[in-house]
Amino acid sequence: MLLTLDLGNTNLTIGVFNGEELACECRLKTDRSRTGDQYAVELLSILKLHDVDPKAIHGAILSSVVPGLDAVLCTAVQRIIGVEPLMVGPGIKTGMNIRIDNPAQLGADLLVGAVAAVHKYGTPCIVWDLGTATTVSAIDASGAFRGGAIMPGVATSLDSLVSNASLLQRVHIKAPEHAIGTNTSDSMRSGAVLGTASMMEGMCDRIEQELGVKATVVVTGGLGREIAAACRRETVYDDRLLLDGLRLIYEKNRA
Repeated sequence: MLLTLDLGNTNLTIGVFNGEELACECRLKTDRSRTGDQYAVELLSILKLHDVDPKAIHGAILSSVVPGLDAVLCTAVQRIIGVEPLMVGPGIKTGMNIRIDNPAQLGADLLVGAVAAVHKYGTPCIVWDLGTATTVSAIDASGAFRGGAIMPGVATSLDSLVSNASLLQRVHIKAPEHAIGTNTSDSMRSGAVLGTASMMEGMCDRIEQELGVKATVVVTGGLGREIAAACRRETVYDDRLLLDGLRLIYEKNRA
């Protein structure tokens, strides 16, 4: 079995694969104050909850956008399975041609998502990850990573808006029935969900124009399902995209 960990700014997503089958998946809140022992205890509890024997796990792989927790999580994984996890980063085999100014600057999450999207949906493709930040990655017809864009995440933007506007309160992020909101809550939901969906549609048009070809649009991330459903163009929502990408990269490097 394989332990996969995707460490983001908001959540740590954990998956255990038995071959290509995802045996279990769960999320922990990213906490920069936790020690390796504390994460080890939580990981053990999660494995026990899903009836996974740590002794059956033969390997692990970690992608991270929180460098300060890399060593902490590596320690935790070593404590519970006795193996140091493979870190996604420069020098790792991915099979992807990274055509950006400085390939070493490419975020591990973007790389992992791109690898999975190409494997599962082919090329060219446009990958959206809607989390703490909203990111978009462009992969051309040859399978090369061409670059993308980064913008504030939907929840991040709403939190900033509420913090700086005295009369606005937090709302649950879901699509309203109409784009024209008739009350404050629906107006905020319209902007957050329908506004983001419209932005995604427009960005996809611009990216396709620069790639010179139509592309498959793949969406992942915590808020991806709600917003992908609001898009007027065809999209594929894949909530396990990054976990599959981690498994694929591990297989490429196992030898």
